[in-house]
Amino acid sequence: MHVPDGFINAPVSAATGIIAAGAIAVSLRGARRELDERTAPLAGLVAAFIFAVQMLNFPVAAGTSGHLLGGALAAILVGPYTGVLCVSVVLLMQGVLFADGGLTALGVNITDMAIVTTVVAYLTFRGLVKVLPRTRRSITASSFVAALISVPAAAIAFTFLYALGGTTDVSIGKVATAMVGVHVLIGIGEAAITALTVGAVIAVRPDLVHGARGLTQKLKLRVGGELVDVPETAEEPVPVAAARSHRKVWIAGLVTSLVLAGFVSFYASANPDGLEKVAADKGIDKKTEEHATSDSPLADYGVKDITDTRLSGGLAGVIGVGVTVVAGSAVFWALRRRRTTDTDPASTASVTSASSSSSSASENA
Repeated sequence: MHVPDGFINAPVSAATGIIAAGAIAVSLRGARRELDERTAPLAGLVAAFIFAVQMLNFPVAAGTSGHLLGGALAAILVGPYTGVLCVSVVLLMQGVLFADGGLTALGVNITDMAIVTTVVAYLTFRGLVKVLPRTRRSITASSFVAALISVPAAAIAFTFLYALGGTTDVSIGKVATAMVGVHVLIGIGEAAITALTVGAVIAVRPDLVHGARGLTQKLKLRVGGELVDVPETAEEPVPVAAARSHRKVWIAGLVTSLVLAGFVSFYASANPDGLEKVAADKGIDKKTEEHATSDSPLADYGVKDITDTRLSGGLAGVIGVGVTVVAGSAVFWALRRRRTTDTDPASTASVTSASSSSSSASENA
């Protein structure tokens, strides 16, 4: 559902750019609360995984394909604020390096694919896990439903934006019907990928799934013949065995992303995705503009001057995963370090001590 340049006029594109910038600013602050020793390493990997899976278009109807949007997956794995940042990093890498999604439409794409999908999915997910039994199966089922709903929600959001700033005169009712219809089908694929991924991580390290925290039953002790809840304690350090398992999960996730982008992507459907198909059928692509980075060495997910299609696409996918995991990890580790600095008592004490010493020196002088 990457919107190219020319679909939405300049005023609405600028307005969505402001919305996207505001949401990213809020997410940067919120992510500092979500990112810890478990989430920070995983967040960059989640961004790279989303990039890889978005290369795997799957057929959904005659002549139409779909791909993962990723908002639901990111929100459930690493939290809603961090999730918005994950998908935004992916969209930025795709727009700048691969000419996928217009640069003037970057605000539209972040608003639609990062903000709408993440917010809708996470609210749906949290609502479901509150009423369902606290089990791993309920978390996986909730992630399926949340992802399923998030995709047509994004289709509705695009239709609304097009109604406000579309560059062609078309029937919005017909566009809405077509967009929602095809994206319900795409949502099924999104839901399956999200549920399988969340279920796989829960099976290995449930503590790494942000949406699963606090959902386990409290431990109880028998005291005087009665069962009482074990008192909650402060955050405990990650055991050595868990840390090793954490590294294994990260390595396995990175290898999986590289294989998907570098090899499996060759077998992805070549049919246009839902938005491209609707745009062609309904005539909303008449004023599509050439991408600003169409001459990029990686444009259209291929490496320039490499004639072998399989090799060219595979290398582009591997480069994309590598760049995304590095860029994402840099952002999230920086936020994690900022959180540590802000909350470290020793750091606060040293600053206070330095201030006191400076004040004393000034008074003596």
